[in-house]
Amino acid sequence: MFDPSRREALRRLGGGFGLLGLAGVLADEARSQESSDPLAPRPPMFEPKAKRVIFLFMSGGPSHVDTFDPKPRLIRDNGKPLPFTMPHLERTRTGNLLQSPFKFGKYGQAGLDISELFPKLAKRADDLCVIRSMVADNINHNGACLQMNTGEQTFSRPSLGSWLTYGLGSENRDLPGFVVISPSQPAQGAPLWASSFLPAAHQGTLISDLNRPIANLDNPIFRKDQQRDQLDGLSKLNELHRRGKEDDSRLSARIASFELAYRMQMRAPEAFHIESESRATKSLYGLDDPATEIFGTQCLMARRLAERGVRCIQVYHTQTSKRKSCQLWDQHGGLKTELPNNCAATDGPIAGLLTDLKSRGLLDDTLVVWGGEFGRTPTAEGTDGREHHPFGFTMWMAGGGVKGGMAYGETDEFGWHSIRDKVHVHDLHATILHLMGIDHTKLTYRQSGRDYRLTDVSGEVVRSILV
Repeated sequence: MFDPSRREALRRLGGGFGLLGLAGVLADEARSQESSDPLAPRPPMFEPKAKRVIFLFMSGGPSHVDTFDPKPRLIRDNGKPLPFTMPHLERTRTGNLLQSPFKFGKYGQAGLDISELFPKLAKRADDLCVIRSMVADNINHNGACLQMNTGEQTFSRPSLGSWLTYGLGSENRDLPGFVVISPSQPAQGAPLWASSFLPAAHQGTLISDLNRPIANLDNPIFRKDQQRDQLDGLSKLNELHRRGKEDDSRLSARIASFELAYRMQMRAPEAFHIESESRATKSLYGLDDPATEIFGTQCLMARRLAERGVRCIQVYHTQTSKRKSCQLWDQHGGLKTELPNNCAATDGPIAGLLTDLKSRGLLDDTLVVWGGEFGRTPTAEGTDGREHHPFGFTMWMAGGGVKGGMAYGETDEFGWHSIRDKVHVHDLHATILHLMGIDHTKLTYRQSGRDYRLTDVSGEVVRSILV
């Protein structure tokens, strides 16, 4: 723990105190705590609404005007030019307005507008808080994906999951605190779940082989008791080696990984053993349908990890049974065929996840987030596509202290600009941290002479969507 007198001295010096008094983790006490057990559970700053996050990332950028933000004006003016000047960017040089080829209906008690592409998710409308006024700062995949996952669009920064485990630790000491489930990696790869300058123990653990989620969980040479003796001996040698190198978080994380690996050998096989689920549960997630089997397996794994105390689970939709791809939702063409395929592959599994979480009493304290790095233009690219669009797009949240059955914010009548209750990526991150019991302005880490945070120097909690 921190010496109160030292805490006050640092505060007066502008130390930028972060969560749990980890102001400028350069303090010796903070280093000692971080090195000894970086994933130990830590109390939140205030009473949280959510204990864990499941982020369903639709890599490529789903079209908002074809999914959750219907625009009758596009129908009326289909084929006409956009009646105002587009931003002067290469990717905004698109054609005329393009109406959605898909019908919308109203669902739930609030009559939430949802596309026919999500018939099963539409039945969960009363759980959804649809944010229609999202904005981001980058029009290209690389920068936009980095910003959505790390808050920064250019440089290496810690990911959302890394900040969460840094601030709160992990509830389950036998599993990683931050898990990424992605059968094929997005084009941006590991930087999306990296810990960057945070201690290395907070980086995401990638699960890419759904049939064998974590390799080397069985030791063909030693019995469990022999492994324990071997690990205890190795631990003593490692502690001798670490003397004088306590500041090297990579070394500390590598040493700690041996202990975590042993515990995972004991617990992880059960956590990932989806075969133990009932036939009804597997069907709920779509494991009996080739079109939904891959993403359904990912979502079922996410639920099993969530109920076992994993702090953050990111589920990337990057592959279907039809083809391998990194950016499935990148409809520059094939809007009428590829977008329905993507929705068909994810609709049932996502609805199943929400249904399953709710039936188990987990949705109340599990925050589910859906979206991609940006949306798509309401204007046409070619004859059957849409370009990248960060100026106004849609994401949704469910559970974990968020109001259900509501739409928040608004884009203009064409779906181009966010015009009411704008929600920047930093605002989204601030809200997620708030729901987890963290003040985003105080969760900081001192690096290169300044205090960094997930939300940089901005971000406001979107309080109107909170329960």
